[in-house]
Amino acid sequence: MLDELRCEACSADAMALTQDEQQTLLSELEGWALIHRDGIPQLEKAYRFKNFKLAWAFANQIAQLAEDEFHHPSIVLEWGKVTVTWWSHSIKGLHKNDFICAAKCDRVTASVSS
Repeated sequence: MLDELRCEACSADAMALTQDEQQTLLSELEGWALIHRDGIPQLEKAYRFKNFKLAWAFANQIAQLAEDEFHHPSIVLEWGKVTVTWWSHSIKGLHKNDFICAAKCDRVTASVSS
């Protein structure tokens, strides 16, 4: 399972995943979308909560996950909603680390009552 793996160091010369590899790993995630911004593939998911405080608590947990994995997403916090977007900045694309962290986000959401 992806959420049981750890991120590996990703340098600027690391290889981005192919489209086939991205689709294979995407099939292991629930509710995540593969989007493109400025030509860069990214993983994105919006999580819904009953109020701002629960969304904030979730965003904080994702921030801690990012620090623990040393891999940092875009986190957009709104009333009752947190949108998380993962991609590997150094390779301007998707790496297995992005899918690992996406899976870990889903595990985190289970610990925040919504």
